[in-house]
Amino acid sequence: MPHVRLSQQPEADAFLSSDPLALLIGMLLDQQVPMERAFAAPRALADRLGTERLSAAAIADAEPDGFVALFSRVPALHRFPGSMAARVQTLCRALVDSYDGDAANLWRDAATGAELRRRLEALPGFGKQKAAIFLALLGKQLDVRPPGWREAAGPYGDADATRSVADVTGPETLAAVREYKKQAKAAAKAGRS
Repeated sequence: MPHVRLSQQPEADAFLSSDPLALLIGMLLDQQVPMERAFAAPRALADRLGTERLSAAAIADAEPDGFVALFSRVPALHRFPGSMAARVQTLCRALVDSYDGDAANLWRDAATGAELRRRLEALPGFGKQKAAIFLALLGKQLDVRPPGWREAAGPYGDADATRSVADVTGPETLAAVREYKKQAKAAAKAGRS
């Protein structure tokens, strides 16, 4: 079974590798916090819920204030626990409504990379860029490769890229991705001057 190393914590990474919903939630949380923190959060959430696997139906149906309290407990699962708890519940509701509550159903029968990207872009909290990065992550690290997946992932699908979470396989590639982002940010800032 493929194994991701996104949180840089063995137990959390094993959880991400075995639970498609955990991986999808980690991707949703990957904003305004370090990547490792975002991808460690699903394991911590499962621990707080007292479960070995996350359930989209259980999360979607959880009482909102109680769910926010789980996210807010120290250490908080995100820099913005209230809004991100709500986003996770909204994402899980969409999975229940459209994919029988199974995150893997998003990609299990996708006929093409373009179709999978459309499905990802339709998820609450996933825009074009996040969808492309997650598609690249699925293809590069989890062997989810419908025809045309690299093209649908855009530059994130490039085989030798070190530009996003899709390319992180350990500490060295994490450092390379961070350096790429630092350079891209500096170039963008220079272009605005």
